[in-house]
Amino acid sequence: MICFKWRHFQKEIILPAVRWYLSYSLSYRDLEEMMLERGINVDHSTINRWVIHYSPLLENEFRKNHKRKVGGSWRMDETYIKIKGTWHYLYRAVDKEGGTIDFMLSKKRDENSAKAFFVKAIGSSGLPQKVTIDKSGSNNAGLNTINLQLIIFSILGCALMQIDIRQIKYLNNIVEQDHRGIKRVTNPMMGFKAFHSAEATIAGIELYRMLRKGQHTAKSMAAFEQFYALAE
Repeated sequence: MICFKWRHFQKEIILPAVRWYLSYSLSYRDLEEMMLERGINVDHSTINRWVIHYSPLLENEFRKNHKRKVGGSWRMDETYIKIKGTWHYLYRAVDKEGGTIDFMLSKKRDENSAKAFFVKAIGSSGLPQKVTIDKSGSNNAGLNTINLQLIIFSILGCALMQIDIRQIKYLNNIVEQDHRGIKRVTNPMMGFKAFHSAEATIAGIELYRMLRKGQHTAKSMAAFEQFYALAE
């Protein structure tokens, strides 16, 4: 259960502010003005702390207990996120239906980062049958390393499993288009000040995108109802 104890404001005030920031193209000062219009005097820096604290908790609750299963055919790509004036890399993967599989913010774009992303994605969603990537050598190398590890596991007695790696540009259009939903929300933020705050905020943005895509097991509820229910 997500705890709101000892907060100056009640959960019913905190959660809408967090949801609005994660789901719409708003700045913290926009939200400060919107809250004041509703009779709630809260500083934009306080809303920032709410977002950074609660976004990962809500995303983790969704991933552990409410996320629907994804398909076995993945499309993987990375996009750019600016942190303190420097471009970083947001690794993302969706299935062929567009459902979000996983994401990971990284300071580097190399084989180790690609491998770390795939390990994270496999840990949360299981081993894929095939992964479609672009012509990136680091992504291909990361997948080949995982396939090599799977061969070693088979020598030790596990069933032999391999990921089919496809480098087909047009098949990756679905994930490239999906980046736009994330960028639409992050672009007005004018860059992040720190890696940890970017990582936490993106977790919340990705969470709300998954709710809008219908990836919650309770499909009869609206996305905003699903979001609030995660904190119950």
